[in-house]
Amino acid sequence: MASEGSTYGDIHRYEPPRESTAAAVGIVLLTLIQIVLVGLFTYGMLTGWASGIGTKLTVRLIEANMFLGGVLTVIFLDLAFVMLLYRKEFLPDVMIVKKRRRKWEDLYVRQDQVDGSTVGGDRDELVESIKRAVYPYYKK
Repeated sequence: MASEGSTYGDIHRYEPPRESTAAAVGIVLLTLIQIVLVGLFTYGMLTGWASGIGTKLTVRLIEANMFLGGVLTVIFLDLAFVMLLYRKEFLPDVMIVKKRRRKWEDLYVRQDQVDGSTVGGDRDELVESIKRAVYPYYKK
């Protein structure tokens, strides 16, 4: 939680990234796998594996579509792991102080009106408020 002395936009917590070598090697290996899978998917699309060109059996067409769909799924999963590793190991953990608005600010109430007014304080104000409550278009 932010301390009372913090102002809007101040960095409350900053932890530098770990930058581990194992994560860097993992990202490089996953990137190489990604390149191979994208090449396989592109080759399959260009040679017409999923279009039925050169195939006479419907079963092979369905198997080719399932294979290319599986390759595309593995491509996106591999990309997700690359991004997860990069975010966890190479981006800093930063918490910035944000201003939390109070409820009366959402209702367009000025700060001097937060406490409201007293009931029965001034007789004229009480009569005016009753007149406005009974007849909303009443003018002073």
